[in-house]
Amino acid sequence: MTTSFHPPKPRALMAPLLVDVATGRSHADVVVRDGRWVNVHSGEIIPGTDLAIIGGRFAYCGPDASHAIGPKTIVVDAAGRYLVPGLCDGHMHVESGMVTVTEFCRAVIPHGTTSMFVDPHEIANVLGLEGVRLMHDEAVAMPVNVYVQMPSCVPSAPGLENNGATIDEKDVAEAMTWPNIIGLGEVMNFPGVSNNDRLMVAEIAETVKAGKVVGGHYASPDLGLAFHGYVAGGPEDDHEGTRAEDAIARVRQGMKAMLRLGSAWYDVAAQVKAVTEGGIDPRNFILCTDDCNAGTLVNDGHMNRVVRHAIEQGLKPVTAIQMASLNTAQHFRVDRDLGSIAPGRLADFLIVSDLAQLVIDEVWGRGVKLAEQGKLLVEIPPYDYPQKAKQTVKVGGRKTASEFDIAAPKGANSVRVRAIGVVENQAPTKALEVDLPVENGLVAMDRKADICQIAVVERHRATGQVVNAFVSGFRYAKDCAVASSVAHDSHQIIVVGTNKADMAAAVNRLSEIGGGATVYSGGKELATVELPIAGLMSDERAEIVAEKAERLKQAMIDCGCTLNNAFMQHSLLALVVIPELRISDVGLVDVRTFEKVDLFV
Repeated sequence: MTTSFHPPKPRALMAPLLVDVATGRSHADVVVRDGRWVNVHSGEIIPGTDLAIIGGRFAYCGPDASHAIGPKTIVVDAAGRYLVPGLCDGHMHVESGMVTVTEFCRAVIPHGTTSMFVDPHEIANVLGLEGVRLMHDEAVAMPVNVYVQMPSCVPSAPGLENNGATIDEKDVAEAMTWPNIIGLGEVMNFPGVSNNDRLMVAEIAETVKAGKVVGGHYASPDLGLAFHGYVAGGPEDDHEGTRAEDAIARVRQGMKAMLRLGSAWYDVAAQVKAVTEGGIDPRNFILCTDDCNAGTLVNDGHMNRVVRHAIEQGLKPVTAIQMASLNTAQHFRVDRDLGSIAPGRLADFLIVSDLAQLVIDEVWGRGVKLAEQGKLLVEIPPYDYPQKAKQTVKVGGRKTASEFDIAAPKGANSVRVRAIGVVENQAPTKALEVDLPVENGLVAMDRKADICQIAVVERHRATGQVVNAFVSGFRYAKDCAVASSVAHDSHQIIVVGTNKADMAAAVNRLSEIGGGATVYSGGKELATVELPIAGLMSDERAEIVAEKAERLKQAMIDCGCTLNNAFMQHSLLALVVIPELRISDVGLVDVRTFEKVDLFV
């Protein structure tokens, strides 16, 4: 049955009723009996605990709530199982799941996620402020807490890429007045902050003026003066660290170190050693996913997967749960409402039978049981995106194989070129230099050396532009091409292939369906995920999208690719704010210097 959900009443308005239930003068809606209270405030596990809930909030948390039980009270027997705060994802992008906010929630609620802090800068790069508002309004209607960060860097690197829309300080100021905006999204233009770029300074100032949190994104291993300038500029967290020293440096400077485990980013294990081996106070560490595709969400989990992984790395279960609940809520200044099981907070909690393995039996949100044994119990009505949001892929006519030709310098028999080197399970790439043969005046790929071609096809303004280069790391072993309109952050079309005819066919297929991801081999379509909403999200159910994403993954494997979650790596190859080498519609970009570089060395 479809249910309409409404935001909970403010705590201040609820206080008199909470007091009455806590003292026995009124009866609770729900009482949970005999649980082991995972108390993230004190770091204890307290057996024999009862919880009394009224109006979607905890009124009483203690040894005996019998005084709050009335004739209409629903009594739940925890039977000695653990009572765990609902899990929070401190940084993520819904669009990376290829689904809408509604479908994302349907997928992750059974895994115990009850709060998310989302940065919709993917749709912002396509539709601008209007796209952010669409996702904001959808988020408000969810049965769990989906807070929105206003995208900050649209485009992410001005002058080094062109996208479908822009965001400025006026847009930020307007968004800060919306009810569900929690702060400023990751400030990716870290050189801009360090150099006092006017726009970055203005956007951060508008956020601070509104009393909201400034999200960070310092994607550089340099912890010298540029890093210190970035921190001084105002960003308050960062999820781009990959080493223990990265986490330590951020925490020492008063930032929150966000440790991510997404579908393809495995950055928890190295950085959590700052706590397990370095003894750093864990209060300023937050767990997050950043990017998870639909297959991971449906089949493997969400924040439960991250917490479980953190425990496997040596964290105490209570500490790992703190990093995915209270720490996150405190950072975003919403800990009076969520992040713990305590009086006055929203009744977002999990009933867990095995704490170390985080086996979740039940998921409750705002005092309502939302999922049990991995199955969603409520139906969330779909959100209707306007037609304008589904007409965003314009490539300027059908592409031909010749548009992917790379002419060699006149008279050359071989050339030395720059190539993007994919690094498995990490967002950074390597800036490689490789020697390639020349055939009939054109630079040839070298499949045996794992060098294939990459191209960015402009899709926002129908310019017809194609920029060609080379990439290494996918290990494709036969004629094939993979194309995607998910191409962080400007979301042009990225196509990687070993055969130019397949590259053209894959791009043309995306143009026909309004965006998505597709694999072609030998002129045949092997797998496709249709993403008509801004070329980023499906309007289908998460389970269907996950099945299609799995077929896409298998098609890439069938073409020889051995990378873990290779599509996630594919989608980041145009992200010109993470070192070392990237491609955009402007050309090859050396992100170490933030300069365009020639293909030929």
